[in-house]
This record gives sequence, C-alpha cells and structure tokens, in this order.
Amino acid sequence: MAEWRFLRGWSEEELRSRLTAARRLRPNFADDELTMTPERGWSRHYSRATIAREAAGPPLPDGPFARAWEQVGRYNFSDPRIVRAHFDPAAPLDGRVMLVEVLILGLRYLNPVLVSRVRSVSDEAHSMRGFRYDTLEGHFERGMEWFMLSKDHQTGDVDFTVHAGWRGGQLPNWWSRIGFHLLARRYQRAWHRLAHTRLRVLVGSVGLPRLPRGSRLVHSGPPLPVFTVQQAATGEPPAPVTVEKERTPASADEARCNDDHAAQAPAKELT
Repeated sequence: MAEWRFLRGWSEEELRSRLTAARRLRPNFADDELTMTPERGWSRHYSRATIAREAAGPPLPDGPFARAWEQVGRYNFSDPRIVRAHFDPAAPLDGRVMLVEVLILGLRYLNPVLVSRVRSVSDEAHSMRGFRYDTLEGHFERGMEWFMLSKDHQTGDVDFTVHAGWRGGQLPNWWSRIGFHLLARRYQRAWHRLAHTRLRVLVGSVGLPRLPRGSRLVHSGPPLPVFTVQQAATGEPPAPVTVEKERTPASADEARCNDDHAAQAPAKELT
C-alpha cells in the first residue's frame, strides 16, 4: 500500500532509495484499455482544453506545441500543491519510473508509476504526442493515464488532453479511505483545470478563451483507448481504436514553471 506521511515529505536520499526499489515493482492491475469499463468496476475521466495557438501547418521547431511537449515530458503541467512527481531526469521518458506524491490536507502519499508507452503520430491534418503511465504495486489506485498534446494543422490550435481509467487500490488506513471518498473528486477537478492553466502560462499563451470551471472541463465515461490523430482535437469522444502507428520520440529537456495563480515549485527531479 502507499507510503504516507503527515506535514512532511521525503528527503532526497529517501526518494532515491524508494525510486530504486520502485524499478523492481510490477503494475498492480491486469486489465487493458478496452476492458476498463464501468461494468467491470473501472472509473473513467478526461479533460481537454486549448492551451496554445501557433501558425497553421505542422508544429514549429520552437513553437508552442514543441515548448508544451517539453513541459509535458517533465510533468510540469501538474500543480505541485496537489501532485508532485519525483524521477531521474536522465532516464528516457519511455520506461521512466516516477514517484507521484499526492498532497491533501497535510497528508502526503507516495505512489510509484511507470511510463509504459510514448506516442508520436502525425498526418496532413493533425499532430499528436503523448505518454501513458501505469500504476505499480504500492499505489493507492489501480489504472493508467494518458497525457497528450495535439495540434490542428488548419487552425493552429494546440490542445492538451488527460484521460484515464482507474479503480481503488490499497489506502493505508480507514480514515484515508473516508477522506479519499469525500475529497478525491474535488481535488481531481482542481488538478485537471490547473494542468491546462499551467500549460497556458508555460508556453506564454495570451488571448485564449477562459477555461470552463467545475464539471464543464472534467468529464466521465468517454471511450478510453487513445484516439486517432484525425479525431484528436475536434468532435465528440471517438469510438475505440485498436491499431495506430506510433514511434518513440526523444525525451524532453528540463523545464521549470510557475502557474498563473501563485509561484509553485516544479516536479522534483532527482539529480
């Protein structure tokens, strides 16, 4: 079950030790994306928002899409008041093990995850890059989550999408289970909205429509498998797909950011 502490985190040395141990862990679930359905006890959620605009056509080498991908690859879209990630910055993104630290009301839970897939696809109309991580033994949830950037080559819109399939794991005690039941959805919605907000600030976006608040940004129950590039940025949630070309992109450079509400520390990289 997840390791937890109250009002204090873990030292650099402790994180190094736990990160080394996490590399020997296995995923704590066996289902694939196609079987992560409510009928089988899985919850699903997603959010999507335009986080930047650039010139029409494929992504520019130093444009908002490229800059946003650097931040996504370093998990800097995550608001560190809610979720922090600890990892080795020298490790390639594909296969990277991270310790995801969840903070709530003074409590801290340390959860291991593995980046199991990295995706980069493009056609004449759209480009997409993203990665998926899976929860490992010792995580207080079970499941997977995709983090994806897509660009519409016609409009220049750059969208960020988060979508996941998850179910409860092993929380360390009874009061954590009660607190999780009462607060998890509220913190989840806040985290999603702040992720899109932070990426807008990271890439220096201006003039975009305000993000919707509350439940209008976070939705439940869309098809879970990663959708095709043609459907990445527009339309209703697409039907599941089972085949898609992919390749492994290079890992991103280090980056650091503040969100538009308050200066915050970035995801912690173990050096």
